[in-house]
Amino acid sequence: MVTCSHLESVLVARPDAVEGCADCLAIGGSWVHLRVCRSCGHVACCDSSPNRHASRHARESAHPIVSSVEPGEHWSYCYVDNVAFELQASA
Repeated sequence: MVTCSHLESVLVARPDAVEGCADCLAIGGSWVHLRVCRSCGHVACCDSSPNRHASRHARESAHPIVSSVEPGEHWSYCYVDNVAFELQASA
C-alpha cells in the first residue's frame, strides 16, 4: 500500500469558501475544479483546467499536498508520493 510521507506539510486548513483559482482570476482564465495547497493555502485549478495551476504551484514551490475544495469532496493528493487520501477532519 502506498502512503503519503509528507503529512507534516499540511499546515493550513481547507477553506470553507473560495472565489476561484487565484492565478486564473489574475489573468482572466477559467477553471474546471479547484484545489488548495495545504502548505500555504494557495487556491489553484486542477489538471483538467486549461492552465493546470495547482500542479504548476506544486512543482514551483515544492509543496506536496493539495486538497479538493469542491463541494462534497474531501480528498487530498500528494504529488510527490502520487497518492490520493482523506485527511482527518482536524487537518
